[in-house]
Amino acid sequence: MIALSLAEIAEVVGGQTYDIPDPSVHVTGSVVRDSREVEPGSLFVAFVGERVDGHDFAEAVVAAGAVAVLGSRPTGGPAIVVPDVQKALGALARHVVQRLGATLVALTGSAGKTSTKDLIAQVLRSKAPTVFTPGSLNNEIGLPLTALSATEETKFLVLEMGARGIGHIRYLADLTPPKVGLVLNVGTAHIGEFGGREQIAQAKGELVESLPEDGAAILNADDPLVRAMASRTKAKVILFGESGEADVRAENVRLTDSGQPSFMLHTPSGCSDVTMRLYGEHHVSNALAAAAVAHELGMSAEEIAHALSEADSLSRWRMEVTERPDGVTIVNDAYNANPESMRAALRALAAMGGASRAKGGRTWAVLGKMAELGDEALAEHDAIGRLAVRLNVSKLVAVGGREASWLQLGAYNEGSWGEESVHVSDAQAAVDLLRSELRPGDVVLVKASRSVGLESVAEALLAGGAQGEVDAR
Repeated sequence: MIALSLAEIAEVVGGQTYDIPDPSVHVTGSVVRDSREVEPGSLFVAFVGERVDGHDFAEAVVAAGAVAVLGSRPTGGPAIVVPDVQKALGALARHVVQRLGATLVALTGSAGKTSTKDLIAQVLRSKAPTVFTPGSLNNEIGLPLTALSATEETKFLVLEMGARGIGHIRYLADLTPPKVGLVLNVGTAHIGEFGGREQIAQAKGELVESLPEDGAAILNADDPLVRAMASRTKAKVILFGESGEADVRAENVRLTDSGQPSFMLHTPSGCSDVTMRLYGEHHVSNALAAAAVAHELGMSAEEIAHALSEADSLSRWRMEVTERPDGVTIVNDAYNANPESMRAALRALAAMGGASRAKGGRTWAVLGKMAELGDEALAEHDAIGRLAVRLNVSKLVAVGGREASWLQLGAYNEGSWGEESVHVSDAQAAVDLLRSELRPGDVVLVKASRSVGLESVAEALLAGGAQGEVDAR
């Protein structure tokens, strides 16, 4: 964080200081909520959770070098006490962002947010110091903590914004007002909470409504609900996509034998070839979104294409591709799942399977529940099972309860697979099955909603050995 004294912080958040001998002492380290991340000069933010009360760690964090605790009650050590810790954290983030000279880029969407955020960050940091959301910490706590990690040297601040209801993105955009706002897509993630795609579009569009007149709204030309958001902003509108009307678009899209996308990038400033290190054609749209942001911020087509071609996956369990010594490839995409991302992952698996089939290998889709789909859950799980058949995935392993049975039934009804689709009860059963049947050249995709914890299947398969059981959850 930019250096602020405890007295300044207390004034910004409307807090009262306790047991602080010298209020002029500055916070020179990070602002953290996890006591294990405290370093000398840190400010520790104490939240009261269902299982853990951050105030209980006050003595330990001060001993580790924290200069004070931001909490809701005195701790017996240096503390700034406020009525509402979350609001205080947001107020501090807003103050720091206003002090920074950085350009703030915010993005949202139903699918692909984290992968696209990682691409934007890698492209922009090739130009200047860039701070960005780690993983998918995109809520009312994670977003201000990311903003507070920026320093005086930061030129670009890239923030992912998530939403589970109307007003959530408006709240986040008020904490950290963006200059550039990107909306990727409107899908069915969290549709059970929102009630419909139109309501999701209403929530996502709050981002472009927050932009200033001299800002830029980066919108997906291929998604009608996103493109319609152009009428909701005063900012300049830049379209990306495969549409001929897109300002930033891709031509000659193709996949390498290993399933990595290659295309000609077109921007208003020129064209350049891109061959990505990431897997799956869905990353073309993510790359175009990142390119549109970078173009708006002054980068040339050649600079953007080079950075996109060098970009890696930065966040765990998102299309992590690892080949075992025996020639089996594990694709760990188990961080989360919704119908859009599940379809994209299956298509990527099918593309990767092209080369493996030539060597006698097979493709395996180890899939679990997609959460928060409400009344659409049965139809969406059935559709994913059917898609696996249409893409000629060799074998579907549906893991879990009712939703997994819908996946398997969809596959069975689409192609009468019989033994080529199977429903197993849990992650350990999936691991046991795969260990007995995998052979060199096989490609295994593992994907489900975060609550299912299927990353344990991928990790167990990579660990190898009959004794490597799945961790209990």
